[in-house]
Amino acid sequence: MKTKRLAVIGMATLLVLPVSPVHAQDNVEKEEVVYATLDPTGSQNDMYVVNSFELAEPSDITDYGNYTKVQNLTDQTEITKDGNEMAFSTEKDQFYYQGDLEDKALPWNFDISYTLDGESIKPDQLLGKNGHVKIEITPSVNEEVNQVFSENYLLQISVTVDAALYQNLQAPEGTLANAGKNKQVSFTMMPDQAKSFVLEADVENFELEAIDISAVPSSMSIESPNMDDVTKDFKSLADATAEVNDGVGELSNGISELNNGVVQLEDGSAEYKSGIAELDNGSDQLVNGSASIKDALSTMKNSLDVELGGADFSELQSGLEDIAKGLDEAAGGLTDLQENYQKAYNALDESINAIPSNNISEDEMKALQAAVQDNEQNAAALNKLVKTYEAAQTAKGTYDQVNKAFAAVSPTLNEVDGSLTKMAESIRTMASEMAKATENMNIESSINQLTEGITQLSNQYNDFHSGLVEYTNGVGELSSAYGEVHSGITDLADGTQELENGANELHDGTTELADSTSDLPDQVQSEIDDMINEYDKSDFEAESFVSDKNENVKSVQFVIKTESITFDDENEEEDSGESEEKKGIWQRFLDLFR
Repeated sequence: MKTKRLAVIGMATLLVLPVSPVHAQDNVEKEEVVYATLDPTGSQNDMYVVNSFELAEPSDITDYGNYTKVQNLTDQTEITKDGNEMAFSTEKDQFYYQGDLEDKALPWNFDISYTLDGESIKPDQLLGKNGHVKIEITPSVNEEVNQVFSENYLLQISVTVDAALYQNLQAPEGTLANAGKNKQVSFTMMPDQAKSFVLEADVENFELEAIDISAVPSSMSIESPNMDDVTKDFKSLADATAEVNDGVGELSNGISELNNGVVQLEDGSAEYKSGIAELDNGSDQLVNGSASIKDALSTMKNSLDVELGGADFSELQSGLEDIAKGLDEAAGGLTDLQENYQKAYNALDESINAIPSNNISEDEMKALQAAVQDNEQNAAALNKLVKTYEAAQTAKGTYDQVNKAFAAVSPTLNEVDGSLTKMAESIRTMASEMAKATENMNIESSINQLTEGITQLSNQYNDFHSGLVEYTNGVGELSSAYGEVHSGITDLADGTQELENGANELHDGTTELADSTSDLPDQVQSEIDDMINEYDKSDFEAESFVSDKNENVKSVQFVIKTESITFDDENEEEDSGESEEKKGIWQRFLDLFR
């Protein structure tokens, strides 16, 4: 208050001092304060500008503006107005004058809406009402006005309400503060922003003081924060992601090798299955041929038991040779069968042994699951990988258990083949000896020896035939059972193929993640720099709002008020004409400092 009085006394003293010669205004700095009023909905009403000049010495001043009326607020010196040009002389250190503007738009548009209990309502109908009130203030850029203000100015909106009338006050975008018995809600909108501000409360006997809006340059300088620790952490994250990607890459390669081995296993298993099926299909012919030999030997034995007087031994000899030939053919068939079986078995054994026997530890498995837990697709691929890995190990274990049985088949075939060969040689020798006997030996003695030999051969072949039948039955059971084994191996191959595809997708995902995080520290720093540059307006140079002809403008500010919605307004409107008429220039000037 003391400062205001001194300023008024100083101005009054200056009014009676003589005016000295004036100088140019190169050393004059100008400031503009734009005052505007809005109705309660945000529509613009009146506007005037208080121009202030800082002088280092007495000066002649020329100022520009499309004013409808100007008024000296410093002394009684006349201001000459010629169109849009104002001229005056002063010796004061500070000089103020007011210029009224008409049809001059603000750099911003304001839309203020009101609802009562969810229903839209006009402001003049809201006075004195009770209920839940919502006030929404929406500033927007007026694109028809110089954009330098909207691009560099921040808006500060202040709403003051009576705490006794407003309960449960909420303003999500605002800051609440106590101001005596009132509550003050402040909103801030940065340059080039577009947003709405909402205030809600339960109100009794609704009244609302004027909403204050000020617009000032966002000239604060923002220093870049020290991000070393943050970027270090992001660097660690990027390195860890790269390591995970490398690990998944190795895993993918291992799964690919596993899948190749399982594919080879499936091929070998298919060959083995085909061979064992072929062996089973040939078993009937083998058994039938053996049965024919068995019957022939039995018939021969029975024939030798009868009277052989006058018998033609050439037919017997021929029959023995036919039997030997049949045994040779059977032995040859078993040799081919043994070779095919051995090839199939070797392929199967090589494929099964190609499955890696490395065990994945529980810690390694948990690490993999932790690495993909945030990605549902990668987690699903890893679950398939685990199931396929377990199926491969199960197949390998099962094969190890039955491998001895598979390995014993080939030696058994070799042994049977050798027995048939020896038997054929024995019968062929018998036929040869019979031929000799008919020439040089006693026929009856030879026949007895032959009968004894044929009897022993028939008995032995009965045992052989029984073993052969049991063997072919076993081959049939093995062929049927191996169909299920091969089906399991086929499922395993399908699983490892799907697993390989999933691992490749997982690796693609981790590669993309690693690539996107490799320069994460630089990205974070760049984003911070961009954000700081967006709001750092420290290099802003003020421009005149009134006219682009005005130079040396130090600052331009906007002071905007809405009309209040109060019961006092009605009384003020009745007395406004009389009070304005009673106020003179000094009263109006002093009002600026009150």
